[in-house]
Amino acid sequence: MPGASNLFRLIESQFNGGEIVESKDLALTALFITLYSTLVIVQGISAAASIQIRFADALIPLSALFGAPVILGVTVGCVISNIYLSASVPYGFIDVIFGPIANMVASALIFKMRRKPLIGCFLGALIVGLIVGSYVWLLFPPVESAILPPWLLSILVITMSSLFAIGGLGYSLIKALRKPNIARFLKAHGLKIYLEEADE
Repeated sequence: MPGASNLFRLIESQFNGGEIVESKDLALTALFITLYSTLVIVQGISAAASIQIRFADALIPLSALFGAPVILGVTVGCVISNIYLSASVPYGFIDVIFGPIANMVASALIFKMRRKPLIGCFLGALIVGLIVGSYVWLLFPPVESAILPPWLLSILVITMSSLFAIGGLGYSLIKALRKPNIARFLKAHGLKIYLEEADE
């Protein structure tokens, strides 16, 4: 996978001083691509509509623990799942392009702010809410509201659902996986862990 290796080197050089890409990194990336895309596809339209809770977004904050494999995994996984759910609807190409960008930016920010994961998750949720909410109403028009315009209603709803998935579920995953016994288990199997319980 030379293309994936080159992308890894680029990500690592930006976030981690250019560490050498290992096969375990590529395997972990493939795992997160599969997990993210499968969760979204199985969840179906409730993961793509204007009123949605995308449970797969709980994986985004795991970049605080695993770094580049998660950043790349939730980005490519989003491309795959958004093609499956949105490519056939009007303006669906917007979701295929900007959904993954939202995931990449949010996940990279959470990694950069991994010493303050709760704040990172909050900001990551805002990023996803603003980017995805700004266009998803074009693909799946929300219920008519006499109070708010569709685009604003969409941003508010997607932001709230992202706060639940990323700030609630995702942060809980971070707290669980960074426990000393779990972190030791993961490192014993050759995985890089960038944030442990004592680091915050």
